Amino acid sequence: MTRYAIGDLQGCDRELRELLARLKFSADRDQLWFVGDLVNRGPGSLAALRLVHALGGNAVCVLGNHDLHLLAVAYGAHKRRKSDTLDEVLAAPDREPLLQWLLSLPLLHRQGRDLMVHAGLIPQWSADFAARLATEVSAALQHDPPAVLGSMYGNEPDRWDAALAGMQRLRFAINVFTRMRVCTVDGRLDLTIKGAPAAAPSPLRPWFEHPQRASRDQRVIFGHWSALGLVRRAGILGLDSGCVWGGSLTAANLDAADEAPVIAVACKAYRNVDGE
Repeated sequence: MTRYAIGDLQGCDRELRELLARLKFSADRDQLWFVGDLVNRGPGSLAALRLVHALGGNAVCVLGNHDLHLLAVAYGAHKRRKSDTLDEVLAAPDREPLLQWLLSLPLLHRQGRDLMVHAGLIPQWSADFAARLATEVSAALQHDPPAVLGSMYGNEPDRWDAALAGMQRLRFAINVFTRMRVCTVDGRLDLTIKGAPAAAPSPLRPWFEHPQRASRDQRVIFGHWSALGLVRRAGILGLDSGCVWGGSLTAANLDAADEAPVIAVACKAYRNVDGE
């Protein structure tokens, strides 16, 4: 079995089909890891969601912030945004099974040395702890979706504290797993930064640049940061290469050498670059 990790789709169904053709994807030998944000901003959210759902066990997915936003809108926990391209999903005859499948997806997937999240991990969280916390959030989300989805919006608390409880703990964890790009060494987030990271002497650094982060024994696979494009460093694989903004949709062979070429297809600029 060959495992391919694929960057943020953002509803770019045509590009996904082209990428699978380039990969010569075969259901009897390949597995696809999706870093989240299957939907929104692009023109084919419903088609992309249906395609990935139909892959069954050949697809491993984690939730991204846009996937959670779709669920929040569907459950009446948040209003649609002007930039959303979710109406086709919300009006689809197969809406309910698709949404239930999306709700069942984790925030973190771990297999051996590989760990996949949509956005990142703060320096204090080991892979074991992050996995336990992701399970905690998923359990709360599935127990009472409207309550969690309606309360997840907001940037506070902005600093990790093991004593966080209730919705504050869940919101902070969701923000780390699905929205974070930069943080301080002591786990303070700044969720307003969407482009290039702040220059020194700012204490805010890309989350993966903190040298003593507790998850450094894993290879962390993530998306969410199109301004950086493809990121390949020791133990780090960032795959948001700007599909939907006129960049590309990228796949990396997780079982090949780290320096092996990635496979990418060019994407139409469905949107102007204006943030996440």
